[in-house]
Amino acid sequence: MFANDKSIDTLTSLYKEIKRYVELQGQYIKLDLVEKLTILLSTLILILLMIILCMTAFFYFSFMLVYVLADYIGSIIASYAIIGALVLLIAGIIYYYRKPLIFQPMVNFLAKLFLDEQHKK
Repeated sequence: MFANDKSIDTLTSLYKEIKRYVELQGQYIKLDLVEKLTILLSTLILILLMIILCMTAFFYFSFMLVYVLADYIGSIIASYAIIGALVLLIAGIIYYYRKPLIFQPMVNFLAKLFLDEQHKK
């Protein structure tokens, strides 16, 4: 069955092609992983920068509200207490709705990033 040289050459070339295919698939998986990790890291950096900028703006706006309320209430201490209570209320609301506000969008983004590519092929 394998007596002639043509069969042996065919099997040898088939082995080389399979080996090359496996190597190329490995390189493709590495490139795909690097692409997805780059998208993930750039998105996380963007979100981190947006959070820092929004927190800075929130900080300044809260001080502005303290001084505006101080004119109406008559006490700067009471206006600080009101703004502090509002910040704690907002933090409690965000904590209560953490799954739909934070976890679910993150899971959807990661699932879309890592799993949707397989369905497109």
